[in-house]
Amino acid sequence: MTAVPDIHLLVVDDDERIRGLLQKFLMKNGFLVSAARDAAHARRLLSGLEFDLIVLDVMMPGEDGVSLTRDLRRRLATPILLLTARGETADRIAGLEAGADDYLAKPFEPKELLLRINAILRRAPAPVAQKVPKVMTFGPVRYDADRGELWRGEDPVRLTATEAALMRILAARPGEAVSRTELVDELSRGGDQTQERAVDVQITRLRRKVEADPKLPRYLQTVRGAGYMLAPD
Repeated sequence: MTAVPDIHLLVVDDDERIRGLLQKFLMKNGFLVSAARDAAHARRLLSGLEFDLIVLDVMMPGEDGVSLTRDLRRRLATPILLLTARGETADRIAGLEAGADDYLAKPFEPKELLLRINAILRRAPAPVAQKVPKVMTFGPVRYDADRGELWRGEDPVRLTATEAALMRILAARPGEAVSRTELVDELSRGGDQTQERAVDVQITRLRRKVEADPKLPRYLQTVRGAGYMLAPD
């Protein structure tokens, strides 16, 4: 096998046939591979999983690959290889300016894709494991991430199922804004058709349990235009 074991790739392509072929080819060459059918699906996977490289089609319905690349670059350093039927210089430059690490025009030989992926991975710095503390403190309040428990001093603080889910999602990414859309997607996985307004209500309730002054939140912050962020001591 040419790939390093346990390297996890995300393939994003709206063409089911191409997506399936790429996934099979890359898995055959030793990679772990997840696949997404569009930008929204990719965001859901990225919110819960860590990837070593993203293979991303540019021409997709809805949000295109260049736009998604530009947005991901604001918060992720994960290498991105763009795939597109366009081969013009201007399109390649647009992709690279958006933050892509490389650009491969369709049609291409699978072997060339493999060589480019391995070249990008060799250039990429060794990933530093994010040190997410198991226990986070918010003044007199502490949150045990492993147990999903909130405590105020020696007294447990009761969390509803939705509040517990919100804490789990936000605590996995301390100091990073999580958009309301992402929170809706995550909470909806449990079967509830959560709406953004409902997320706002749950955040307000959660602040009453975490903050000394819920109206002036210090730990569960609103990041204007970006979402909500957990900022422990």
